[in-house]
Amino acid sequence: GLQGGWVPRFPAARLLTVRATMFSLRMALSVGSRSYHKALTVQTINPNLLKAEYAVRGLIPLEAGKIQKEIKENPAHKFPFKEIIYANIGNPQALEQKPLTFVRQVISLLDNDDLLAEGVRADVLKLYPSDAVQRALEIKAAGVKTGAYSDSQGIEYVRKKVAEFISARDGVKACPNDIFLSSGASESVQSILFSLIAHAHVGIMIPIPQYPLYTASITLYNGVAVPYYLNEEKSWDLTAEALQKSLEEAHAQRTDVRALVVINPGNPTGQCLTVDSMKEIIRFCHRNGLVLMADEVYQANVYQTAKPFVSFRKVLAGMPGPERTELELVSFHTVSKGLIGECGRRGGYMELTNIDAGAREQLLKRASISLCPNVQGQVVVGLMVDPPKEGSPSYPRYKQETTDIYESLKRRAERLAHAFNSLEGISCNPCEGAMYAFPQIRLSVSAQTTARAQGLEPDTYYCLRLLRETGVCVVPGSGFRQVDGTFHFRTTFLPAEAAFDGYIEKFSAFHKKFQAEFP
Repeated sequence: GLQGGWVPRFPAARLLTVRATMFSLRMALSVGSRSYHKALTVQTINPNLLKAEYAVRGLIPLEAGKIQKEIKENPAHKFPFKEIIYANIGNPQALEQKPLTFVRQVISLLDNDDLLAEGVRADVLKLYPSDAVQRALEIKAAGVKTGAYSDSQGIEYVRKKVAEFISARDGVKACPNDIFLSSGASESVQSILFSLIAHAHVGIMIPIPQYPLYTASITLYNGVAVPYYLNEEKSWDLTAEALQKSLEEAHAQRTDVRALVVINPGNPTGQCLTVDSMKEIIRFCHRNGLVLMADEVYQANVYQTAKPFVSFRKVLAGMPGPERTELELVSFHTVSKGLIGECGRRGGYMELTNIDAGAREQLLKRASISLCPNVQGQVVVGLMVDPPKEGSPSYPRYKQETTDIYESLKRRAERLAHAFNSLEGISCNPCEGAMYAFPQIRLSVSAQTTARAQGLEPDTYYCLRLLRETGVCVVPGSGFRQVDGTFHFRTTFLPAEAAFDGYIEKFSAFHKKFQAEFP
């Protein structure tokens, strides 16, 4: 079972009775008293929002924010450090990863499009490379204005660029009409989950450990999260047997399972799937009539060659007829990760494969309710999938910047896993991809007892102590769900390389002290 268990669900009739009673009580209070009674309170708010949890920005990060504020405002603060190291979230530029020059140049030209006027072209070309100016002119000519709404499905010019990128990556033609741009991949994920969860017994299969976006969103939409467990002893691999076991247990609970989520490369676990595993997943989904949701936002973050990134779309295209032509697949990508790291731009997309035409129309209607995705984010998606080409003025700098970022991430991934494995009481699988390590920490009975006496999960207690004593902010494994009796935490390896040794030293000293305190 999962730590903490699942929140029980009330029968519909009883829930209606509870709501009617609350409504009657509010009416009686408003009639019988002249005092004002708030309509939006913790007692009256949507209970699904109360149940939803998002650990990446939960207790530990909130505490980190309070500490950071105290350090800034109080020179005589009590903490033995000068700043917080935010290793809790994949937010590269917040940890000093430099933005790619070409991206920022094009965006700046579009935001201040007076610089694209013919009369100032000669002066502008002294500051900007000609291909950046040409790209901005091309985007503007497509009718893009960064301060105006776009089409609800996304800018057609950008969707064509995405389709060209996918076609080149997979060797299979993609269609712009199958692309939906969004404000980050999260918005696309939530759109699909919302559309799938038609009633309170709809289940979505999710990997455990998982990215909390999934459990939080499923809870918000009043669905059922159906866990399947990754095998930590086999580098977080997954098997068809584990999937089948999870599905059968859900069916025994009369859960209407409709989709399977796969995160590749993994978050928080950092593993990469083999093509054979991907084929097994496709066959499993097809056999059981499940939508396959492929979260592929870390496809540029692969740090080994034995298991290179291959998209589910490409694998599906090579499968036999029934799977290839029938399996419903939705693939997600973003500008927030990879080597571009433009989290604040909120740009992403999803591609629909074998999705019913009527359902597609409803997805477009849902998108139109929000008018359109962030336009700057859409532009950055276009720049991500169509970067400067070899031979262009911007290519040498772009190539150098992306290579430097990639090689630095690879070095940090290796160093962090090695540092964890050198400590007694910690084990960590290799960081094959993504931006995270997810080490297991072995906590003594005394440490567990102390934590629970304070109303905390043991790994939460460990992470809270780590924060308060070193300024290092990570996320406890209980926020990602984990096998009962095991304890983990997720940390990025995004802290700047120049400060990475200090980060490792702080953590190592704390861990040794904690282990000595709780032998």
